[in-house]
Amino acid sequence: MKADTLVRTPSIALMALIAMASPMALNLFVPAMPDAVRDLQSTVGVIQLSFTAYLFTLAFGQLLSGPLADHFGRRPILLGGLALHTLGSLLAALAPDVTLLVAGRVLQALGGSAAMVLARTIIIDIFGREGAASRMGYIVMAIAIAQAIAPTLGGYLNLWAGWNSIFYASLCIGAIALLVAALSLPETCRDKSNSLRFGPVIQRYVGVFSSRGYIGYAFSTTFIAAAFYIFVSTAPYIVDSLGGNSATFGTWFLAVSLAFMTGSFVSTRLARRASSDEVIVLGNALSLAGAIALLAFALGNVLSYATLFLPMALVTFGRGLSQPNAQSAAISCSPTSAATASGLMGFIQLLTGAVIAQLMPLLLGDGVLPIAVCICLAPLAALGAHFYAARCQRYPLAEA
Repeated sequence: MKADTLVRTPSIALMALIAMASPMALNLFVPAMPDAVRDLQSTVGVIQLSFTAYLFTLAFGQLLSGPLADHFGRRPILLGGLALHTLGSLLAALAPDVTLLVAGRVLQALGGSAAMVLARTIIIDIFGREGAASRMGYIVMAIAIAQAIAPTLGGYLNLWAGWNSIFYASLCIGAIALLVAALSLPETCRDKSNSLRFGPVIQRYVGVFSSRGYIGYAFSTTFIAAAFYIFVSTAPYIVDSLGGNSATFGTWFLAVSLAFMTGSFVSTRLARRASSDEVIVLGNALSLAGAIALLAFALGNVLSYATLFLPMALVTFGRGLSQPNAQSAAISCSPTSAATASGLMGFIQLLTGAVIAQLMPLLLGDGVLPIAVCICLAPLAALGAHFYAARCQRYPLAEA
């Protein structure tokens, strides 16, 4: 039995490809949106729905994917999700109007939500909490790579072949992931839930939230992600105020993306020498150091491209260290509802990101300082949430 399990263990490369499909699709289309406005004779506000609808569907889809995977198993829900994602890509590529474009994006996100949840969950199923920490770093790194290269790739595809070609690229990625998963992915859920009725589903979510350790770890990774959302939703406007343009932003933003990828890679190495909690503390502390440096530059009114992006690169390097460990620790707090726990965590992060992206630009009227303060508060909150989670794990009676 063990030998068979070892033979059929899915590769980390496959899990990374599955996890990359949705963030790649989300960000590929962003640079082509102005051309889509003109080609479809629409408005910026309407085309923006293709991005907003994707993000919100991705958030709520993760709430659905978790319970479905806990009940039916990982394999059928993941394969169905990849099929939906691929179908949505085709619909968006062929869309003659905005309505079908948005519909295609919603299908992309609905299928992609299952892929994102279950890539993490399957790793936990197979390797457990400590064993998953190093592998989860590769998943986070793959997502970081997708987010880093997608805008550049989408921009060139749009330039060479039009915005429709972007969705054909997403279709190819989804189809390859679907084919390989169908051929090689085993079922990894050993303890399926016995009901999908609304009441039991709510009870599973309540059960996940009843773990104070889960709450602490989930909010620790959410708070540290919030620092990134605050930055990415305001930095383009800050760069513009410094006299730069979108190309300037894209070039300097590579430092932030590369720092995140490097942190994720280093996390896979540190997992062999330190516990998950030690790596989380180190990552959050480095993020706080970067945030403090950014705040100091803002207070000193010496803001430039370097003093804006390089401190943020340290923040995201720390995030790359802490996030895979905090995610695996959170999911491991609910071993009998791992997919539900993973989906809930993704929902919390995406919904937080959507709210921040909408609200943070409003603070720019008061300058960069309020943004720097908010970025500084995020890792402080992450450290506090992790301290709470670690205490609950160390003293189980605190869960009562």
